Amino acid sequence: MSLTIKINPAEYKVYPLNVAGVKRDLPICRVNDSLYIAAFIIFGDVELTVAAATELVKRLPEHDVLITAEAKGIPLVYEMARQTNAERYLIARKSPKLYMKSPRSTELKSITTAKTQTLFIDKDDADYMRGKRVVIVDDVISTGESAMAVEKLVTECGGTVAGRMAILAEGDAASRKDIIYLEQLPLFLAE
Repeated sequence: MSLTIKINPAEYKVYPLNVAGVKRDLPICRVNDSLYIAAFIIFGDVELTVAAATELVKRLPEHDVLITAEAKGIPLVYEMARQTNAERYLIARKSPKLYMKSPRSTELKSITTAKTQTLFIDKDDADYMRGKRVVIVDDVISTGESAMAVEKLVTECGGTVAGRMAILAEGDAASRKDIIYLEQLPLFLAE
């Protein structure tokens, strides 16, 4: 079920959120003239990252490796890998890096980014994923574009998507049955 809240942007400044027992006030940010989102920033928030990872690990499907898209999912996937004693986790990067040998790529359009982005994965990571059950991890799934781009990389590399996980499902994503998430995050419409 999609959750939207009508707001007067001049008056509605923060959205209170309680996720994994951690409370935060999320700033309300303008996407366009009619749409606003609550900005969920995991960077630097150790308490929230550890608490959310702990709860997601409890719901983790059978898997061989975790992957996320650069950048906000990185602290979360790291902490989930650490808690499960994984030997490694993978990151779909936003640009090709010098160390990458024959990187694979795919494009995506995210609600929080103005332009089309491209995600890249190194050949060594692609080879590592081949034949493995892969769980896609992100901080927030909204339109699902980032997760779909990572999923495309996983399948093109010969991996099998074993699950999709996020701390928050935003807007219509909350009604999807293929996402494991901790809390729902509304979209905000200007009155």
